[in-house]
Amino acid sequence: MPARGIQRIQSREGITLIELLIVVVIIGILAAIAIPSYSSYMQRARRSDAKTALEQVRAAQEMWRAEKGCYAQDGVDCQGNASAGTAVVKLQTTMGAPPTTISIYYSWNFTVQTGTAFTAQATPAGNQAADGWLQIDQNGTKTDQAGLVYPDPNCKWTK
Repeated sequence: MPARGIQRIQSREGITLIELLIVVVIIGILAAIAIPSYSSYMQRARRSDAKTALEQVRAAQEMWRAEKGCYAQDGVDCQGNASAGTAVVKLQTTMGAPPTTISIYYSWNFTVQTGTAFTAQATPAGNQAADGWLQIDQNGTKTDQAGLVYPDPNCKWTK
């Protein structure tokens, strides 16, 4: 029997509804902050893959030009004569340039305007589609879909 004046302390088991709601609200706030940040990080990471692939294509084109005298083109050699193979295959054997699909988020293609001028472009798809394309030319000029040129701080090549 407890002594007089001493109240019996009862132990509580479990949590109250208010405590549970507070935890849910805190988790919701953290998720609201973390998810957009993570999505932005993933978008930048996928864009980085595209930039790397475009740099590889440019390097492969430069190596091809140094060896052959012109940039790789589909079905023709540097003199305009018929030549087997696509430019993509020619570049892959020169430097191991990536296949035309960089990932499920980007594909690239390039055009050769003349034997001494080309542009390569990475076009986004899927979750990345809103990001806009990236482009590089024979001079290393890097532009994005908004028309901004690297090193402009707002250019996608900078980010």
